[in-house]
Amino acid sequence: MKRILVLISGNGSNLQAILDACQAGRIAGEVVAVVSNKGEAYGLTRARNAGCATEVLDAAHFADRAAYDAALGDLVAEYRPDLIVMAGFMRILSPGFIARFRGRMLNIHPSLLPKYQGQHTHRRAIEAGETEHGASVHFVTEELDGGPVVLQARVPIFEDDSEEEVAARVQVQEHAIYPLVVSWFCMGRLVMMQDKALMDGEPLEPAGYAAE
Repeated sequence: MKRILVLISGNGSNLQAILDACQAGRIAGEVVAVVSNKGEAYGLTRARNAGCATEVLDAAHFADRAAYDAALGDLVAEYRPDLIVMAGFMRILSPGFIARFRGRMLNIHPSLLPKYQGQHTHRRAIEAGETEHGASVHFVTEELDGGPVVLQARVPIFEDDSEEEVAARVQVQEHAIYPLVVSWFCMGRLVMMQDKALMDGEPLEPAGYAAE
């Protein structure tokens, strides 16, 4: 059983999807801790309800980003995670933190990377006239939202869709693909080597597994 640590800042719906998958036996691992930079994050309640350890590390108590990330790294290391899952963790991690856990960090981003890196992805996709949008699970590297993509899910954008409607459609897919990718990692099928994602020993395409 692999040891999974999840970083969150808010509601934690992707955390819940992973907790449910672990409980159902779809992931050969357990969430050993959930760490948040926000004490009011509802995801902490989800974690406690599932019997997970929880930690809060507020950036306001640290002089700068480097000091915070060093403390966060030490806290994470105490739990000896095989995998760190970022599930709505709204901080940009420093290169030092990423190097410390390189190849063991996954993130989910609400766009079809490399399109729409950063924030407000649904609004930007609508404003650009896109007819499809989606979510991407990727390994974390020093490049923001730029690590190798493992899996993407696509959804349509319909005429007159609101940002909220697109977001809801994407989130349904997030809850499907994130636990799946976590399960691949925990089974040993998925690794990152030399900044490339490998599945069963074979490099994945730029858009990830089973890309069109």
